[in-house]
Amino acid sequence: MAKKFPLHPKHPERICWGCDKYCSIDALGCGNGSGRTMHPAEMLGEDWYMHGDWGIEPDEKEKNVRAKED
Repeated sequence: MAKKFPLHPKHPERICWGCDKYCSIDALGCGNGSGRTMHPAEMLGEDWYMHGDWGIEPDEKEKNVRAKED
């Protein structure tokens, strides 16, 4: 089973989001050496999961985080 995908990671720039290993940018384990995959929040904004067909339903904790930001 894959790990739960974080909707609002604190430091998404420190992780490669290309697979469920979530490698540090200093130790990419599965890539071809080309670089890390960005988190959708880095590309699309903090409400990235609310638009499109991601198939992600935020739990109550994530909904509360989003409500506090607004």
